Amino acid sequence: MKSKVIHSVLLAATLGALSGASTAADYKLNPFTLVYEGAITENVTGKVNIRTVRYSLNGIDISANVYTPANYDASKKYPTVVVAHPNGGVKEQVAGLYAQRLAEQGYITIAADAAYQGASGGQPRNVDKPAYRIEDIHGMADFISRYAGVDTARLGLLGICGGGGYSLAAAQTDKRFKSVATVSMFNSGRVRRNGYVDSQLNTIQTRMQQASTARAQEAAGGTVLYSGDANLSDEQIAKLPFDLYRQGYEYYWNTHAHPNSTFKYTTSSLLDLMRFDATHQVELIDQPLLMIAGSKADSLYMTEDAFAKATGTKDKELFTIEGATHIETYWKQPYVNQALEKLTQFYGKSL
Repeated sequence: MKSKVIHSVLLAATLGALSGASTAADYKLNPFTLVYEGAITENVTGKVNIRTVRYSLNGIDISANVYTPANYDASKKYPTVVVAHPNGGVKEQVAGLYAQRLAEQGYITIAADAAYQGASGGQPRNVDKPAYRIEDIHGMADFISRYAGVDTARLGLLGICGGGGYSLAAAQTDKRFKSVATVSMFNSGRVRRNGYVDSQLNTIQTRMQQASTARAQEAAGGTVLYSGDANLSDEQIAKLPFDLYRQGYEYYWNTHAHPNSTFKYTTSSLLDLMRFDATHQVELIDQPLLMIAGSKADSLYMTEDAFAKATGTKDKELFTIEGATHIETYWKQPYVNQALEKLTQFYGKSL
C-alpha cells in the first residue's frame, strides 16, 4: 500500500518559511556533542535521558548512545528501537534526532557509531564494508537486548540513508527485529557500483581496478588510500549535479557538522561495496516494513526499487513526504515531524 501526505495551506506556508538553509548546530555547545534541534543538554529526572555506553563487538570497541523515555523505570518493559546512521554520519546527528524523538514517544532507543567510524574503534579508520555495517546492527541488538527495561519481544529497527539499506539486509535474517523501517534509504552498493542515479555505468571496471590497486597497496604495507573526501568551495558545491550531494555537503560540513563525521572511506572498501546490493534477497523480510522518503528526493528511486522487491511481507507501506528532499528529512522539522508521526504509528502497531 502506498500513501502520500496531503498538505494543508498552513503547513505549506510553514514549509515555505523554512525553505532556506538550516541554523547551524554547534557540537561544542552540547555536553553530549549532539548536533540537532531540540537535543538533550542535560539528564533531568522524569524526562528523556541519554546515556553514553561502550561495548565490544568482535573485539572492536563500539560507542553508542542509549535514550530512555520520560519516567523510565528499569523494572518495567519498554518497546525498543535500534537506529542505524547514514553513510558518513555519526550517532550525534540525524540518528540521534530520530532516536531521541522516538524516546519521547515511550521507546528505549540506541544509536551507535559504526565500527571503524565515529567514536568507535577499528583500524584503519573509515573502513566502510557492508558486512561490518550489517554486523553493527546485529551488535546493537545484542547490546540493547540486555539493557534494563528492554522488551525483546518488541524490538524494532530503523535505518536512515545508508543505514536504511544495511537495515534491510540485517532484517532479512535477524528475526529479533519484529518490524523494520527506513527513512531516505540509500543503497550503498548500487551507488558505489553504478554511480548516483546510475550515472557511472561506463566506468565500473575502471573503478573496481582502482579499488583492487588500493587493496594491494594496503596489503603491502603502503599508504591507505581514501575515496569520497573532498574539500569543496561553496561555488563547487553549488555546481554538484544532485540535491543529495549539494545539501549533504551543507548538512555534514556546515550546519550539522561533527568532528567524527566524514564522507571519506577506504578505497579498498569498494571491493566489498561494489558487489553488495541492499535489495539482494530482500524478499526474506517477512516482518512489517515501512519505507519513508521525500517526494522530491533524487534518491527516491532506491526506496521504490527496494519496496517493489520486498515481496516476502504482506504488511508493507511506502510513505512519501510531499516536497521533501533526501537531506531535508534529516533536519527540517515539518518533514521530521511527519516521519516521526508515521514511525510512531507503525511501531505502535507492529511492536
